[in-house]
This record gives sequence, C-alpha cells and structure tokens, in this order.
Amino acid sequence: MRIAAWLAMTLAPLSAPDSAAPAGKTRSPILLSEFIDADAPYPQAHASTIVQLPDDTLAAAWFAGSGESRPDVRIWFARHGARGWEKPVPVADGVSADGQRYPTWNPVLFQPPGAPLQLFYKVGPNPRAWWGMVIRSSDGGRHWGRPERLPDGVLGPIKNKPVVAADGAWLSPSSREEGTAETNIWSLRIERSADKGRTWTVGPRIASPMHIEAIQPSILFHPGGALELVARTRQGALAQSWSRDNGVTWSPIAAIDLPNPNAGTDAVTLADGRQLIVYNHSGHAPTTPGDGPRWPLNIGLSEDGVRWRNVLTLESRPMPDGYAYPAVIQTRDGLVHVTYTWNRQRIRHVVIDPRLLR
Repeated sequence: MRIAAWLAMTLAPLSAPDSAAPAGKTRSPILLSEFIDADAPYPQAHASTIVQLPDDTLAAAWFAGSGESRPDVRIWFARHGARGWEKPVPVADGVSADGQRYPTWNPVLFQPPGAPLQLFYKVGPNPRAWWGMVIRSSDGGRHWGRPERLPDGVLGPIKNKPVVAADGAWLSPSSREEGTAETNIWSLRIERSADKGRTWTVGPRIASPMHIEAIQPSILFHPGGALELVARTRQGALAQSWSRDNGVTWSPIAAIDLPNPNAGTDAVTLADGRQLIVYNHSGHAPTTPGDGPRWPLNIGLSEDGVRWRNVLTLESRPMPDGYAYPAVIQTRDGLVHVTYTWNRQRIRHVVIDPRLLR
C-alpha cells in the first residue's frame, strides 16, 4: 500500500490547506509518530535505517539484542504493510564459519534502481576491527540471499544510505575508526562502485588540515553536480566536505554551523532542493571528554548546505540514553520519514510534511 494512502486511513487528508488548522494555530509538520517495534522481544535496539521499495512500501532495519557489542546482537528487519509495521524478524547475525559469534552493527538499506534491495551491515568485536557484509533481496525483503563478506578493505556504508551519482556510480558514505580503544583515530572515506556493487574502489582518507575527526557521513546533492558530505565529529560541531567530480575527490573537512554532541546524524536532499538534516541540537566543548547529551532531536534545513537553521524539534524530554542515530528519506509522495533510536529501547518512526517546515 502506498504510504500516503495508508496515512489517509488514520489522518486528516494530507492535501488539506493550512487554513484547516484552528484559528491562530499552525499545522504541525509531524503527521505521525509511532514505534516500529512496539512489542520488541529484546531489551535494546539501535542504529535504524529506512528505505522505500519499488512498490512504494517502506522497510526498516536496525540492530538489537541484550546490548551493543554483545554477541547476541542481530540485524532485525520489518516491512510496512497495509495495517502498519509488520512484526520484525531477524535477518542476519554474526556467526562465523568456525562457529564463533560476533555482534552485528549499523545496518544500511539501499534500493538502487533496477537492482535487488541491498542490506549492508558490519560484523566484528568493535568498530576498529569489524568487517563489511551484505545480503540481498529480490522480493522487497521477504526473502534474503546468503550473507557475503565485502572485499578486504571495503566496509560499506558505515551508518547512512548510499546514493547514485550523476554518472551512475554507487557512492557509499564510509569512514574508519583505527588504532586502539584509547587512540581510535577517525577519518572519512568514500567507497565507489561503477558496476552496481560488483567491485568497489576505496577512496583515500579525506584531508582534515583543521584536525577535525569525523565519521558516519551523509551525501547531499547540490546544483551543478556538486556533492556534499555532512558528518559527525568529536569537535562539538558537524563537518562538511565537497566534491565536484561525482564523488571521486573531496575537499578538506571543515565545520558547519550546527552543534554535534559526538552523535550520529543523517541528511537528505529534498525534491524542492532544500537540504534537510536530522541531528541532536546539543554539543560539548572540544576539550570536554565524552559525549554531550543526545537530546533534543531536531530537524535542520539549509538552502546551500553551509548556512543551517533549526526548524523543528522531534524530541526534547531528557532521557538516560536520549534519541540517537536517525535515518531519513523522502518518499515519492513528498513526505519525509525519519527513524531513530528511542532511549536505546525502541525504534521510532516519524512522518513529516516538509511543506510545513518554515
């Protein structure tokens, strides 16, 4: 079922004019907020990803188990059916050929045109020693092929969705965490495939002369073919980098004017050309050890990818584990869909009408 049609069963018509709101009040851009996994069989969930399938159905995935980095953590998946989100099912684990079991991490769904649905994820003891995996589905996630390990040195998208460049190449927004637990050096890289994922080229580390350490980028599209990375950092603000050759080379990393408490974000280029980011509008001083609070959770907008403004708060109530690791897409009906971790316990799905974001 098309998402707009499903929403129309439970909400006022999406095409209602702003005047339909009570006098003196504006309509909320938030059309729906719900848990994907309301009756979850696990205590913790994190790192969701969302995609629209060719038949306009939504699908989502995340990792869940007794706690991040524990061997029982698996990748869970759910489709959005006629009655809402279907029961989540596990679709991947970290059991190796010798029977040893590792945790799984950070699934990323990608539906390239004319190709099977791709579900990338990581397996390994920690982000400095994990490796990339992929499974594929030709029927929208009802059935999955066997897990495949990505080539050595290729990790796949670390948290956020790949995109298709103007020249047809798949661009995987990747990053590295290297060294020991104490040093743990961060860097951005783009992995590029010119043959629909059969082979990958790992780009060099994106230069960071200002010593900004960044991971988990998103890729945005700008006029004239320019691409922009927006990424999480340890320095208290989000980072950016630019490409003008379809993602082959990238400019040195610089900061943008949005705070970041060392927390994941995701961003998407809207059909009207605006750039939208989901992020925590909080930060910490670069000299402060540890992370800042992962609340509130906000929507930011920009026309040029440089000057941003906070336009909507999705969550503001302080919670022990906050609201984290958002994923965002715009579906073909124009609506924006966001999923995120809710206090490390559930995955929340929010539907937004971007026409009402001022």
